[in-house]
Amino acid sequence: MAEKKVITKKTLAEDIAAKYGMTKKDANEAVNYIFDEIAKTIKKGGEASINGFGKFSIVKKKARTGLNPATGEKIKIKASKSPKFKASKTLKDLVK
Repeated sequence: MAEKKVITKKTLAEDIAAKYGMTKKDANEAVNYIFDEIAKTIKKGGEASINGFGKFSIVKKKARTGLNPATGEKIKIKASKSPKFKASKTLKDLVK
């Protein structure tokens, strides 16, 4: 079985620097810029769509009543926002 690769922002930057002859500092700034722009866009209620990969957005969850699993007591859960990722068909087909 092949070893699982873990990709981090650091390893992405190192790979980009090596592939495109950039400094690690410049590649790191580029990677950080991409993720910062995605985060800022969805925070403002927009969507970040990356062709062939997927779409990042925010989902609003309504306030609701839940149960405390330890006691069974009803609790109120506040409304919240959560990031959401929807994989593209291309990515889904790739990992089949």
